[in-house]
Amino acid sequence: MTRYASVYPLVTARALAREFTYEVTDDVQPGAVVEVRFGNAKRRGVVTKVDVVRPKGIETSAVERVVEELPQPLVELALWIAEYYGSTPGRALALIAPVQRKARGERPQPAERDALTGEAEPAELSATQRTALDRIVGALDAEEGANFLLYGATGSGKTEVYLQACAVALERGRGAIVLVPEIALTPQTLGRFRARFGERIAVLHSSLTEAERRDERVRIASGEAPIVVGARSAVFAPVPRLGVICIDEEHDASYKQESDPRYDARTVAAKRAALENAVAVFGSATPRPESWGTLERLDLGGRLSGPLPPVRVVDLRREAGYPLSAPLLAALGAIEEHGGKAILLLNRRGVAPALHCRACGLTLRCVNCDVALVLHGDGLLRCHHCGHTEPKPDTCPACSSTELARLGAGTQKLERELEAKLPELERIRLDADAVEKPGALAAALKRFAAADRVVLVGTQMVAKGHHFSGVALAAVVDADTGLGMPDFRAEERTFQLLTQLAGRSGRDAPGRVLVQTFQPDSRAIELAARHDVSRFLDSELERRRSLGYPPFSHLVRIVVAGPEPDAPLQALLELKEGLTGDLLGPAPLLRLRGRYRAQLVAKTDQPRRLAAQASRLLSAGAPAMRRAGLTAVVDVDPQSL
Repeated sequence: MTRYASVYPLVTARALAREFTYEVTDDVQPGAVVEVRFGNAKRRGVVTKVDVVRPKGIETSAVERVVEELPQPLVELALWIAEYYGSTPGRALALIAPVQRKARGERPQPAERDALTGEAEPAELSATQRTALDRIVGALDAEEGANFLLYGATGSGKTEVYLQACAVALERGRGAIVLVPEIALTPQTLGRFRARFGERIAVLHSSLTEAERRDERVRIASGEAPIVVGARSAVFAPVPRLGVICIDEEHDASYKQESDPRYDARTVAAKRAALENAVAVFGSATPRPESWGTLERLDLGGRLSGPLPPVRVVDLRREAGYPLSAPLLAALGAIEEHGGKAILLLNRRGVAPALHCRACGLTLRCVNCDVALVLHGDGLLRCHHCGHTEPKPDTCPACSSTELARLGAGTQKLERELEAKLPELERIRLDADAVEKPGALAAALKRFAAADRVVLVGTQMVAKGHHFSGVALAAVVDADTGLGMPDFRAEERTFQLLTQLAGRSGRDAPGRVLVQTFQPDSRAIELAARHDVSRFLDSELERRRSLGYPPFSHLVRIVVAGPEPDAPLQALLELKEGLTGDLLGPAPLLRLRGRYRAQLVAKTDQPRRLAAQASRLLSAGAPAMRRAGLTAVVDVDPQSL
């Protein structure tokens, strides 16, 4: 008797976002990744149901071969992602079933190559660490699924709790996933976990080659590497019998995927923990208000090694020097003279974030995007959105004036200023431009760890979770870069960035923090200078309650882009008629990569329902939108507006 199965082809088209029926052999089960004939091509697909009834009047073909087997909870997770985030099953299933490449043969494991040196296990846990671990282990043994917020100051021992929780999971015959928000943090986390668990660690992130990712997935699925460390995509690692998911620096917006499906790895981790009766531990010194207001809190308290460093706010309205004020130069001069390390944060790349004509007022902008071009040290103007480059002109293209002024400063300019004024300090730059080449990130961090009289200059990368001994100074060169953003999270992000950077200083020796700002009275800056996390979060929750923002509602953002300026707005007006809820817009957005954009934002208590509504309407309109050159994305719980 012929056996039939429902298969979702791994295709991106919304018009094909449905199951198709194929003939399968007796050994094929749900979760099988299969190769099928689809139209005139061979495609991969995922079996979601078996022993289904063949639709009447439909001719079926047979599955050609089974490529691999996926754990059933992962298939359920992917289908949930497709619905919750308004995507398609094909796109969501591709997250858990990446293309399989050929084995590489015997080569060093990425974790061995990329890991920094780890630390020894402490002789004993603090009382608060022990209490937190006991609560996590109790939930793990109950096998009911649980979510916890592990909160404590930078240096309070959150990583040790992760390590101990993973060790308990291994003792119980279960696996673990440890997420970090950015690839920049994987070398240090890998070092700590390899020091404790050796070669039982696998690593997954987008900077690995496809062959490396394939090899790591094989090690994970076989049980050879039961602990996985990686960035957001590691939440889909095929770990058998998952027991613990640790989400480090859970406040970080990098956990949100910015391409379809626009999943949030934190939300996905909580859902996966529920599906597999695992425990999700969300750790941060500066939690999101959403986590602070909704999760059970495990409080680790203050820093284990002593008090947090004092913070001095430098009012740039009263200082002549920029980007290096007199107090910052003096503090750096002390390091140049007496030794030590410094970290300088300037959350802008390049030499100057804009080039402006003093004569006619023109700001040089990208030809494809409605944004200013950034001047880089090689004399090129670059767009950080589409990658467009052009040489810096000698005269204004509008009025031919030679009075072209550089507005603001970026990391490359800061690096040059340091070279000119403090030549004895070694300079290491850490931003997206400096770590493009494989291995450059780990090499830069190793140099900084080993050096003395050294300053690490970088974007927000430098504020995220790094632990280096001997950091005597942490400084924010311009604390105002994020405060002016038109986003309800602007103050939250500024507070988090300042508090996190302050935590890099004085972990094992006296340290200090300098914050340069034109807005010293800002709530975010004032409370960050006092390390007052709870007061900031409590006041932020009250503000959001009055405005109906998360966690008191969900946001769903729908963005349409196209080649003509009016078409995206018109498409969203038509879409709006079929949606329910508190709808804001549509409104135009900045043009990016040559395409005009508009967005519609909804506040809702039922994000899954609204996203599914939007997805159905977009699928129905897909042929017409394709003819008009329009694309659409549904973004549930967006991290920026």
